[in-house]
Amino acid sequence: MKDPFPFPPLPALSKAVEPLADLLAFPTLPLHIHEVLGAVLFYTFIQKVVSPVLSTWWFPKHYPRHSRGKRVNWDAHVVSLVQSTLINALALWVTFVDEERKAMDWEQRIWGYDGACGMIQALACGYFVWDLIVTVCYLDVFGLGLLAHATSALAVYSFGFRPFLNYYSCVFILYELSTPFLNIHWFFDKLDMTGSKAQLYNGIALLITFFSCRLVYGTYQSVLVYGDMWAAIHSSPDAGYLAAAHANATLSSADEYIMAFATDGTPVPMWLAGLYVASNLVLNTLNWFWFVKMIAAVRKRFETPKDAKTMLEKPVDGAAASGGNTTATDKSQVRYRRRNSIMDVIPDSDELRDGQIQ
Repeated sequence: MKDPFPFPPLPALSKAVEPLADLLAFPTLPLHIHEVLGAVLFYTFIQKVVSPVLSTWWFPKHYPRHSRGKRVNWDAHVVSLVQSTLINALALWVTFVDEERKAMDWEQRIWGYDGACGMIQALACGYFVWDLIVTVCYLDVFGLGLLAHATSALAVYSFGFRPFLNYYSCVFILYELSTPFLNIHWFFDKLDMTGSKAQLYNGIALLITFFSCRLVYGTYQSVLVYGDMWAAIHSSPDAGYLAAAHANATLSSADEYIMAFATDGTPVPMWLAGLYVASNLVLNTLNWFWFVKMIAAVRKRFETPKDAKTMLEKPVDGAAASGGNTTATDKSQVRYRRRNSIMDVIPDSDELRDGQIQ
């Protein structure tokens, strides 16, 4: 499928980035550089203009009163919410409508190039570039951990411009399906809606999407990509693919042929496959760890806290004078504590905000 982005790259821009693309061995970067830069500018505009203006207008009792660091974090969550919603919608659309992608064999999944998948990859890289810039500029807010994450995420996803695993750009970006609910959960906290029914329902949706997309779907796709890479480090692209790629090397639009860039005929380097496998294993391990914490906290939510049980069993605030019964105020405090424990269901929101390694 051809790149569905409504605007083609400017010839001058593509030409300007060719030396960098040659240096990094990213031959498809000139085809998508406008999408990468466009995404960076779009998310910067949301962070610097849209979020401060709308947040001040809609939440005048919350956003303006925050410190500089908290406002930066708030704006970053707004960008994350917009980005995850947009990229999810586009990735699902490409997954369902791109017939060429559906027909790819294992060699094409490793070395092939699809314009629509390239667009998804480029938009994701644009977000990671923005994330890296913001993290560096506000290192005192986000810390070295998020700097390391932003750097590694950008590096790993950029290898799709080789192209390498271009097919899987739509697959692993769907980990982000749980991210909108995570950001909404974070905003509930900041808007004094902790423990509300709305946060409870959103938390349930977060648990379901997290389990379905990251653990079930993500683990299954990880097994598939491991199998493809295992084959790719032991063999090179089929000779027929290579001959066709050389014959079509002068195509005006590379996405007219899936294997147009499979020209060297060498297996996938061990370092490249190892980098992807290691990153993927780290991500999957973190996902399972976070989900176990969520399950433990869900169970805890339905257990009566010890201090609440004590409040129900022992007379307080002069209850002895009325036969030892707890007052209505005491019972309401117990209900509030039980309701408030929904916060324990989700690991720290700031910890997970940028835990979306692709």
